[in-house]
Amino acid sequence: MTRSRLIIAAVVVIAVVAIAGFVLYDQVLRGDSAAALALPPASTAPAASSVSGASADPAASAAATAGSDGDVAGTWTVAADSVAGYRVREQLANLPAESDAVGRTDQLTGSITVETSGTTTTLTAASLAVDMTSLTSDKTMRDNRLRREGLETDTFPTATFVLTAPVEVPAAALTGTASDVTLTGDLTVHGVTNSVQIPAQAQLVNGTIQVAGSLTFPLTDYAIVAPNIGGLIVSIADNGTLEFLVTFTKG
Repeated sequence: MTRSRLIIAAVVVIAVVAIAGFVLYDQVLRGDSAAALALPPASTAPAASSVSGASADPAASAAATAGSDGDVAGTWTVAADSVAGYRVREQLANLPAESDAVGRTDQLTGSITVETSGTTTTLTAASLAVDMTSLTSDKTMRDNRLRREGLETDTFPTATFVLTAPVEVPAAALTGTASDVTLTGDLTVHGVTNSVQIPAQAQLVNGTIQVAGSLTFPLTDYAIVAPNIGGLIVSIADNGTLEFLVTFTKG
């Protein structure tokens, strides 16, 4: 084969690989632009003045409308409309993707314990478990790959978070205003446990406690090897984000 034919053949091969990589990215790995999980509007949150005979104190007002027994203190369990998942940037060659890859699940279990002392309300315990095998995105092929690569959900089917430090609940959160909290605890993903501080927001609305937050971390912190297809054609960013929106009900 002449030199010119070799050059033409090489160009054709490169073009085919590039086109195949883009098609694979576009049809399989392109993210779905899902909005980040956040607390819903609390327009229906009970106001202190709306509770018959309630004190003007925020904690007392919340206690009067919180759970079935009329007290915010006690054990609250994860409700069915809770969601957790991941967000990660996918790349074609060295170009950033147009959107993130997002996978989510509503298969969550767990509970929190709330205690009150005077006007102080404290989250004293919390545990959450996520069924990683039920994570789904907008691409079935991506979900199937994560069973054996990346998160390796076949091998590590559950992610957990356990609170290790009490959290004082802002008074505003008890009257339906989204309020910042920091959740300190042990996060286990991919079989690796690290102590983390997760920035979150919480609010008490219509007898439910809602908590939303996210944490971005290097994948290497959890021994996660980012999956890739075609070597450098399609790759995953070095950081991933855990995000959640969890609703708790009393009793």
